[in-house]
Amino acid sequence: GNAAFGEEVGVLLCDVGDAGSLATMARQTRLVLSCVGPYRFLGEPVVQACVENGASCIDISGEPQFLEGMYLKYNEKAAEKGVYIVGSCGFDSIPADMGVLYTRDKLKGTLTAVESFLSVKSGPEGVCVHDGTWKSAVYGLADEDNLRNLRKKIGYAPVPVVGAKLKKRGFLFYNQEFKEYCIPFMGSDGSVVKRTQRYLHTELQETPVQYGAYVNVGGLGSVIKLMFAGMLFLLLVKFNFGRKLLTKYPEFFSAGRFTKKGPTQKQMDGTSFTMTFFGEGYSEGQDPQNGKPNVKICTEVKGPEPGYVATPIAMVQAAVSLLEDAASLPKRGGVYSPGAAFSKTKLIERLNKRGVEFSVISKPEV
Repeated sequence: GNAAFGEEVGVLLCDVGDAGSLATMARQTRLVLSCVGPYRFLGEPVVQACVENGASCIDISGEPQFLEGMYLKYNEKAAEKGVYIVGSCGFDSIPADMGVLYTRDKLKGTLTAVESFLSVKSGPEGVCVHDGTWKSAVYGLADEDNLRNLRKKIGYAPVPVVGAKLKKRGFLFYNQEFKEYCIPFMGSDGSVVKRTQRYLHTELQETPVQYGAYVNVGGLGSVIKLMFAGMLFLLLVKFNFGRKLLTKYPEFFSAGRFTKKGPTQKQMDGTSFTMTFFGEGYSEGQDPQNGKPNVKICTEVKGPEPGYVATPIAMVQAAVSLLEDAASLPKRGGVYSPGAAFSKTKLIERLNKRGVEFSVISKPEV
Protein backbone atom coordinates (compact mmCIF):
# COMPACT_ATOMS: atom_id res chain seq x y z
CA GLY A 1 0.00 0.00 0.00
CA ASN A 2 0.93 3.66 -0.19
CA ALA A 3 1.87 3.96 3.47
CA ALA A 4 4.83 1.64 2.99
CA PHE A 5 5.98 3.39 -0.18
CA GLY A 6 8.93 5.18 1.44
CA GLU A 7 10.29 2.18 3.29
CA GLU A 8 10.76 -0.06 0.26
CA VAL A 9 13.01 2.33 -1.60
CA GLY A 10 16.72 1.77 -1.11
CA VAL A 11 19.57 3.78 -2.55
CA LEU A 12 21.23 2.41 -5.65
CA LEU A 13 24.42 4.11 -6.68
CA CYS A 14 25.04 4.32 -10.38
CA ASP A 15 27.16 6.44 -12.65
CA VAL A 16 26.56 7.48 -16.27
CA GLY A 17 30.24 6.67 -16.85
CA ASP A 18 29.70 3.06 -15.74
CA ALA A 19 27.36 1.14 -18.05
CA GLY A 20 27.30 -1.89 -15.74
CA SER A 21 25.94 0.13 -12.83
CA LEU A 22 23.20 1.61 -15.06
CA ALA A 23 22.22 -1.83 -16.37
CA THR A 24 21.95 -3.17 -12.80
CA MET A 25 19.70 -0.25 -11.88
CA ALA A 26 17.49 -0.57 -15.00
CA ARG A 27 16.98 -4.30 -14.42
CA GLN A 28 15.49 -3.61 -10.98
CA THR A 29 12.76 -1.21 -11.99
CA ARG A 30 9.92 -0.59 -14.41
CA LEU A 31 10.61 3.12 -14.75
CA VAL A 32 13.62 5.40 -14.40
CA LEU A 33 13.33 9.17 -13.89
CA SER A 34 16.46 10.62 -15.45
CA CYS A 35 17.67 14.00 -14.16
CA VAL A 36 21.21 13.99 -15.59
CA GLY A 37 21.39 17.27 -17.53
CA PRO A 38 22.94 18.65 -19.70
CA TYR A 39 21.48 15.64 -21.45
CA ARG A 40 23.55 16.12 -24.60
CA PHE A 41 26.59 15.04 -22.55
CA LEU A 42 25.08 12.72 -19.95
CA GLY A 43 21.65 11.57 -21.09
CA GLU A 44 22.18 8.80 -23.60
CA PRO A 45 23.78 6.11 -21.37
CA VAL A 46 20.64 6.16 -19.19
CA VAL A 47 18.30 5.80 -22.17
CA GLN A 48 20.44 3.00 -23.59
CA ALA A 49 20.53 1.08 -20.30
CA CYS A 50 16.75 1.40 -19.94
CA VAL A 51 15.98 0.24 -23.47
CA GLU A 52 18.40 -2.68 -23.31
CA ASN A 53 17.16 -3.84 -19.91
CA GLY A 54 13.43 -3.38 -20.41
CA ALA A 55 12.76 -0.32 -18.24
CA SER A 56 10.83 2.76 -19.32
CA CYS A 57 12.43 6.18 -18.86
CA ILE A 58 11.23 9.74 -18.36
CA ASP A 59 13.44 12.82 -18.47
CA ILE A 60 13.12 16.59 -18.11
CA SER A 61 15.36 17.59 -21.01
CA GLY A 62 14.62 20.81 -22.89
CA GLU A 63 17.24 20.04 -25.55
CA PRO A 64 15.66 19.25 -28.95
CA GLN A 65 18.85 17.77 -30.31
CA PHE A 66 19.06 15.21 -27.50
CA LEU A 67 15.33 14.46 -27.60
CA GLU A 68 15.18 13.94 -31.36
CA GLY A 69 18.53 12.13 -31.38
CA MET A 70 17.15 9.57 -28.92
CA TYR A 71 14.13 9.12 -31.20
CA LEU A 72 16.36 8.38 -34.17
CA LYS A 73 18.56 5.95 -32.26
CA TYR A 74 16.18 4.13 -29.92
CA ASN A 75 12.59 4.38 -31.18
CA GLU A 76 12.61 1.00 -32.94
CA LYS A 77 14.49 -0.78 -30.15
CA ALA A 78 12.16 0.62 -27.49
CA ALA A 79 9.15 -0.54 -29.52
CA GLU A 80 10.62 -4.07 -29.74
CA LYS A 81 11.17 -4.13 -25.98
CA GLY A 82 7.75 -2.63 -25.25
CA VAL A 83 9.21 0.25 -23.21
CA TYR A 84 8.33 3.94 -23.30
CA ILE A 85 11.04 6.60 -23.43
CA VAL A 86 9.36 9.96 -22.84
CA GLY A 87 11.54 13.05 -22.91
CA SER A 88 10.82 16.68 -22.01
CA CYS A 89 8.48 15.89 -19.10
CA GLY A 90 9.35 18.97 -17.03
CA PHE A 91 8.41 22.60 -17.43
CA ASP A 92 9.91 21.94 -20.88
CA SER A 93 7.56 20.89 -22.37
CA ILE A 94 4.53 19.48 -20.53
CA PRO A 95 2.64 22.79 -20.05
CA ALA A 96 2.99 23.64 -23.75
CA ASP A 97 2.45 20.17 -25.19
CA MET A 98 -0.45 19.15 -22.94
CA GLY A 99 -1.77 22.74 -23.06
CA VAL A 100 -2.21 22.54 -26.84
CA LEU A 101 -4.05 19.20 -26.47
CA TYR A 102 -6.21 20.62 -23.67
CA THR A 103 -7.10 23.63 -25.85
CA ARG A 104 -7.96 21.31 -28.74
CA ASP A 105 -10.19 19.15 -26.52
CA LYS A 106 -12.03 22.17 -25.08
CA LEU A 107 -12.83 23.78 -28.43
CA LYS A 108 -16.16 22.78 -29.90
CA GLY A 109 -15.08 22.07 -33.46
CA THR A 110 -11.61 21.72 -34.99
CA LEU A 111 -8.64 23.58 -33.51
CA THR A 112 -6.18 24.49 -36.27
CA ALA A 113 -3.74 26.98 -34.71
CA VAL A 114 -2.53 28.07 -31.27
CA GLU A 115 -0.07 30.61 -29.95
CA SER A 116 1.15 30.43 -26.37
CA PHE A 117 2.54 33.29 -24.28
CA LEU A 118 4.61 32.55 -21.20
CA SER A 119 4.76 34.97 -18.28
CA VAL A 120 7.01 34.29 -15.31
CA LYS A 121 6.15 36.39 -12.25
CA SER A 122 8.75 36.78 -9.56
CA GLY A 123 8.61 38.10 -6.01
CA PRO A 124 10.85 40.78 -4.50
CA GLU A 125 13.79 38.35 -4.42
CA GLY A 126 13.81 37.89 -8.20
CA VAL A 127 14.18 34.78 -10.34
CA CYS A 128 17.09 32.40 -10.40
CA VAL A 129 17.90 29.20 -12.27
CA HIS A 130 20.63 26.59 -11.84
CA ASP A 131 23.55 26.79 -14.24
CA GLY A 132 22.88 23.32 -15.69
CA THR A 133 19.98 24.88 -17.58
CA TRP A 134 22.25 27.72 -18.70
CA LYS A 135 24.85 25.22 -19.98
CA SER A 136 22.17 23.43 -21.98
CA ALA A 137 21.20 26.74 -23.60
CA VAL A 138 24.81 27.61 -24.40
CA TYR A 139 25.51 24.31 -26.14
CA GLY A 140 22.08 24.16 -27.77
CA LEU A 141 22.49 27.52 -29.49
CA ALA A 142 26.04 26.68 -30.54
CA ASP A 143 24.85 23.54 -32.27
CA GLU A 144 21.88 24.49 -34.43
CA ASP A 145 23.43 23.12 -37.63
CA ASN A 146 23.67 19.64 -36.17
CA LEU A 147 19.98 19.76 -35.27
CA ARG A 148 19.10 20.52 -38.90
CA ASN A 149 21.23 17.58 -40.08
CA LEU A 150 19.67 15.28 -37.50
CA ARG A 151 16.18 16.19 -38.73
CA LYS A 152 17.22 15.42 -42.31
CA LYS A 153 18.43 12.00 -41.14
CA ILE A 154 15.17 11.26 -39.36
CA GLY A 155 13.31 12.28 -42.53
CA TYR A 156 10.17 13.45 -40.74
CA ALA A 157 6.95 13.30 -42.75
CA PRO A 158 5.82 16.90 -43.32
CA VAL A 159 2.88 17.95 -41.15
CA PRO A 160 0.12 19.30 -43.39
CA VAL A 161 -1.19 22.80 -42.68
CA VAL A 162 -4.91 22.58 -41.96
CA GLY A 163 -6.95 25.79 -41.73
CA ALA A 164 -5.63 29.31 -42.18
CA LYS A 165 -1.83 29.42 -42.03
CA LEU A 166 -0.52 30.70 -38.69
CA LYS A 167 1.54 33.83 -39.25
CA LYS A 168 5.07 33.80 -37.88
CA ARG A 169 5.64 36.90 -35.77
CA GLY A 170 8.76 39.06 -35.76
CA PHE A 171 11.64 38.70 -33.33
CA LEU A 172 10.14 41.39 -31.11
CA PHE A 173 6.54 42.60 -31.07
CA TYR A 174 4.12 44.40 -28.81
CA ASN A 175 1.22 42.30 -27.61
CA GLN A 176 -2.01 44.25 -27.07
CA GLU A 177 -3.55 41.51 -24.91
CA PHE A 178 -0.79 41.77 -22.32
CA LYS A 179 0.46 45.33 -22.97
CA GLU A 180 3.96 43.86 -23.04
CA TYR A 181 6.69 43.13 -25.54
CA CYS A 182 7.14 39.51 -26.59
CA ILE A 183 9.84 37.44 -28.23
CA PRO A 184 9.81 33.88 -29.60
CA PHE A 185 10.32 31.31 -26.84
CA MET A 186 13.77 29.75 -27.28
CA GLY A 187 13.03 26.50 -25.45
CA SER A 188 12.02 23.09 -26.76
CA ASP A 189 8.25 23.75 -26.75
CA GLY A 190 7.93 24.33 -30.50
CA SER A 191 9.88 21.22 -31.42
CA VAL A 192 8.07 19.02 -28.88
CA VAL A 193 4.57 20.17 -29.88
CA LYS A 194 5.41 19.60 -33.53
CA ARG A 195 6.51 16.03 -32.83
CA THR A 196 3.30 15.37 -30.89
CA GLN A 197 1.10 16.82 -33.62
CA ARG A 198 2.93 14.81 -36.28
CA TYR A 199 2.46 11.60 -34.28
CA LEU A 200 -1.25 12.23 -33.60
CA HIS A 201 -1.80 13.06 -37.27
CA THR A 202 0.12 10.15 -38.81
CA GLU A 203 -0.81 7.46 -36.27
CA LEU A 204 -4.30 8.50 -35.13
CA GLN A 205 -5.48 10.64 -38.09
CA GLU A 206 -6.14 13.60 -35.79
CA THR A 207 -6.14 17.12 -37.27
CA PRO A 208 -2.67 18.63 -36.74
CA VAL A 209 -2.53 21.95 -34.87
CA GLN A 210 -0.10 24.70 -35.91
CA TYR A 211 1.77 26.25 -33.00
CA GLY A 212 3.84 29.29 -32.09
CA ALA A 213 5.57 29.76 -28.71
CA TYR A 214 6.32 33.20 -27.27
CA VAL A 215 7.41 34.73 -24.00
CA ASN A 216 6.38 38.07 -22.49
CA VAL A 217 9.42 40.15 -21.59
CA GLY A 218 7.80 43.32 -20.24
CA GLY A 219 8.24 46.99 -21.07
CA LEU A 220 10.79 48.85 -23.14
CA GLY A 221 13.43 48.89 -20.36
CA SER A 222 13.40 45.11 -20.09
CA VAL A 223 13.60 44.83 -23.86
CA ILE A 224 16.72 46.98 -24.06
CA LYS A 225 18.47 45.02 -21.29
CA LEU A 226 17.50 41.78 -22.96
CA MET A 227 18.78 42.91 -26.38
CA PHE A 228 22.20 43.73 -24.95
CA ALA A 229 22.43 40.44 -23.06
CA GLY A 230 21.19 38.53 -26.12
CA MET A 231 23.70 40.11 -28.48
CA LEU A 232 26.57 39.40 -26.10
CA PHE A 233 25.37 35.82 -25.67
CA LEU A 234 25.00 35.16 -29.40
CA LEU A 235 28.40 36.68 -30.07
CA LEU A 236 30.18 34.54 -27.45
CA VAL A 237 28.29 31.31 -28.07
CA LYS A 238 29.75 30.92 -31.58
CA PHE A 239 33.34 30.59 -30.31
CA ASN A 240 34.93 27.96 -28.15
CA PHE A 241 36.52 30.48 -25.76
CA GLY A 242 33.22 32.36 -25.61
CA ARG A 243 31.37 29.21 -24.56
CA LYS A 244 34.03 28.61 -21.90
CA LEU A 245 33.50 32.12 -20.55
CA LEU A 246 29.72 31.75 -20.60
CA THR A 247 29.76 28.42 -18.77
CA LYS A 248 32.41 29.53 -16.27
CA TYR A 249 30.68 32.78 -15.26
CA PRO A 250 26.94 32.14 -15.64
CA GLU A 251 26.03 34.71 -13.00
CA PHE A 252 27.89 37.55 -14.69
CA PHE A 253 26.58 36.90 -18.20
CA SER A 254 22.97 36.35 -17.10
CA ALA A 255 22.83 39.34 -14.74
CA GLY A 256 22.48 37.02 -11.75
CA ARG A 257 19.66 34.90 -13.17
CA PHE A 258 21.68 31.71 -13.50
CA THR A 259 23.89 30.63 -10.60
CA LYS A 260 25.87 27.56 -9.62
CA LYS A 261 23.81 27.32 -6.41
CA GLY A 262 20.35 27.66 -7.96
CA PRO A 263 17.52 29.65 -6.35
CA THR A 264 16.88 30.24 -2.64
CA GLN A 265 13.69 28.93 -1.05
CA LYS A 266 12.41 32.53 -0.86
CA GLN A 267 13.00 33.04 -4.59
CA MET A 268 11.18 29.81 -5.38
CA ASP A 269 8.21 30.68 -3.16
CA GLY A 270 7.85 34.05 -4.87
CA THR A 271 7.93 32.75 -8.43
CA SER A 272 5.12 31.37 -10.59
CA PHE A 273 4.27 31.02 -14.27
CA THR A 274 1.25 31.44 -16.48
CA MET A 275 1.12 30.13 -20.01
CA THR A 276 -1.79 31.56 -21.99
CA PHE A 277 -3.01 29.85 -25.16
CA PHE A 278 -4.93 31.65 -27.90
CA GLY A 279 -6.48 29.12 -30.25
CA GLU A 280 -8.52 29.44 -33.42
CA GLY A 281 -10.38 26.96 -35.53
CA TYR A 282 -13.57 25.95 -37.28
CA SER A 283 -16.91 25.24 -35.67
CA GLU A 284 -18.53 21.80 -35.93
CA GLY A 285 -19.71 21.25 -39.48
CA GLN A 286 -17.35 23.89 -40.95
CA ASP A 287 -14.69 22.52 -43.31
CA PRO A 288 -11.24 23.57 -42.01
CA GLN A 289 -9.86 23.33 -45.56
CA ASN A 290 -12.13 26.15 -46.68
CA GLY A 291 -12.65 29.72 -45.52
CA LYS A 292 -11.47 31.61 -42.47
CA PRO A 293 -11.37 30.28 -38.92
CA ASN A 294 -14.65 31.16 -37.19
CA VAL A 295 -14.10 30.13 -33.55
CA LYS A 296 -11.60 31.21 -30.94
CA ILE A 297 -10.67 29.96 -27.50
CA CYS A 298 -8.35 31.11 -24.74
CA THR A 299 -6.97 28.70 -22.13
CA GLU A 300 -4.17 28.81 -19.60
CA VAL A 301 -1.80 26.63 -17.64
CA LYS A 302 -0.71 28.10 -14.32
CA GLY A 303 1.84 26.73 -11.94
CA PRO A 304 4.47 27.38 -9.29
CA GLU A 305 8.14 28.22 -9.95
CA PRO A 306 9.07 26.48 -13.24
CA GLY A 307 12.49 24.92 -12.69
CA TYR A 308 12.36 23.40 -9.21
CA VAL A 309 8.70 23.16 -8.27
CA ALA A 310 6.63 22.74 -11.45
CA THR A 311 9.22 20.52 -13.16
CA PRO A 312 9.27 17.77 -10.50
CA ILE A 313 5.46 17.90 -10.24
CA ALA A 314 5.18 17.42 -14.02
CA MET A 315 7.79 14.68 -14.09
CA VAL A 316 6.34 12.67 -11.22
CA GLN A 317 2.77 12.91 -12.55
CA ALA A 318 3.99 11.83 -15.98
CA ALA A 319 5.60 8.84 -14.25
CA VAL A 320 2.39 8.02 -12.36
CA SER A 321 0.45 8.23 -15.63
CA LEU A 322 2.92 5.93 -17.35
CA LEU A 323 2.50 3.32 -14.60
CA GLU A 324 -1.19 3.68 -13.74
CA ASP A 325 -2.80 4.72 -17.04
CA ALA A 326 -0.89 2.04 -18.95
CA ALA A 327 -3.99 0.93 -20.90
CA SER A 328 -4.27 4.44 -22.41
CA LEU A 329 -0.65 4.71 -23.62
CA PRO A 330 0.20 4.23 -27.32
CA LYS A 331 -0.17 0.59 -28.36
CA ARG A 332 3.55 0.06 -28.92
CA GLY A 333 6.58 1.20 -26.99
CA GLY A 334 8.94 3.75 -28.45
CA VAL A 335 10.49 7.17 -27.95
CA TYR A 336 7.67 9.64 -27.48
CA SER A 337 6.99 13.28 -26.76
CA PRO A 338 4.70 13.84 -23.72
CA GLY A 339 1.59 14.67 -25.75
CA ALA A 340 2.05 11.59 -27.95
CA ALA A 341 2.48 9.33 -24.92
CA PHE A 342 -0.15 10.88 -22.65
CA SER A 343 -2.90 12.35 -24.86
CA LYS A 344 -5.37 9.62 -23.83
CA THR A 345 -4.29 9.32 -20.17
CA LYS A 346 -5.40 11.18 -17.04
CA LEU A 347 -2.21 13.28 -16.93
CA ILE A 348 -3.98 16.65 -17.09
CA GLU A 349 -6.36 15.64 -14.26
CA ARG A 350 -3.38 14.50 -12.21
CA LEU A 351 -1.53 17.78 -12.78
CA ASN A 352 -4.62 19.81 -11.89
CA LYS A 353 -4.74 18.15 -8.48
CA ARG A 354 -1.07 18.92 -7.86
CA GLY A 355 -1.02 22.65 -8.61
CA VAL A 356 -0.19 22.77 -12.32
CA GLU A 357 -3.65 23.91 -13.38
CA PHE A 358 -5.30 23.86 -16.79
CA SER A 359 -8.36 26.04 -17.34
CA VAL A 360 -10.50 27.65 -20.02
CA ILE A 361 -10.39 31.45 -19.80
CA SER A 362 -12.85 32.29 -22.56
CA LYS A 363 -14.83 30.60 -25.27
CA PRO A 364 -16.25 33.26 -27.57
CA GLU A 365 -19.18 32.13 -29.66
CA VAL A 366 -18.95 31.54 -33.39
